[in-house]
Amino acid sequence: MTVLILTSEQDVTADMAVVELNAEGIPVVRLDPAELPGGVDVSGEWAHGAFHGHLSAGGRVVSMSGLRSIWVRRPGRPSARAQAASPWLTEESTQALYGMLRCTDARWMNHPDAARQARYKPWQLWLARACGLPVPATLITTFPRAAREFADRYPDLVVKPVSGAHPGDGTLAVPTTRVRPGEDFRDVAHGPTLLQRRIRKAADIRLTCVGDQLFAARAAHPADGPHASDVVDVRFADAVGPWTPVPVPRRTADAVHAYLTRAQLAYGAFDFVEDVDGIWWFLECNQAGQFGFVEIETGQRIGRAVARWLAGEWSGANPPEEDRNTS
Repeated sequence: MTVLILTSEQDVTADMAVVELNAEGIPVVRLDPAELPGGVDVSGEWAHGAFHGHLSAGGRVVSMSGLRSIWVRRPGRPSARAQAASPWLTEESTQALYGMLRCTDARWMNHPDAARQARYKPWQLWLARACGLPVPATLITTFPRAAREFADRYPDLVVKPVSGAHPGDGTLAVPTTRVRPGEDFRDVAHGPTLLQRRIRKAADIRLTCVGDQLFAARAAHPADGPHASDVVDVRFADAVGPWTPVPVPRRTADAVHAYLTRAQLAYGAFDFVEDVDGIWWFLECNQAGQFGFVEIETGQRIGRAVARWLAGEWSGANPPEEDRNTS
């Protein structure tokens, strides 16, 4: 049985899992839907009460009935590289590829329907709170007056995109930024704005979840000096410590498992901030988040955990002792 990985050609995070799958002798097909049609082709037949589908990539043809799992990592938009690319061809290619894959018995990491819902930041915040995770006071609004009133209640705020996407280039990240004192919030009327109470950080936490396995890493912030507790977005900061493995508090672990169950996710990369009292505050869950940088810095075998989940190993409640990370 074959593992199918849908991702871009240059994806170091996916490479780590592919290495592990190859080491275990698990067949892998890796393709980017952006190359459909042309570099990637599909065919499906419904006849005599049965479905027979096939994929072709890199000269290799694979039966869809032989797929054991599908990892939707960072796939491109179907037909994006086609010679006659168009919105119509994209929709046709999307319907064909993902519609056929839904006809298989393969396990998904993550299923496209669950992944689509999981991207909505407002829903993430609601679900995190419902599962028992601390969430900073947050407002999403197009009303300047509502923003001003929120700022009166929480004078120390940050602003970030609701979607996380860059307005000019979806491949770029927009840094979370502190709101200036005295902001009048008139520009809020031009588009939904996410304001959130700033948590005074002791550290950033990245919690990577693979099935029931949890891998937590912590990047400490300076306790004193000019940069003490001033880091807003760890992705754009130099004044933070290296990522080191840490145990997951049992209450947080239980809440995260509940989140993944309700969201129907097999994989999630959670971002928390740890405050000066040691509380982990939920910021977001990226259902296709990177783990390569965490594995490189901490030595945590996240790629191996992903490979084993895709291969159908240790997907239940009792992973190997060495892979557990809760306290």
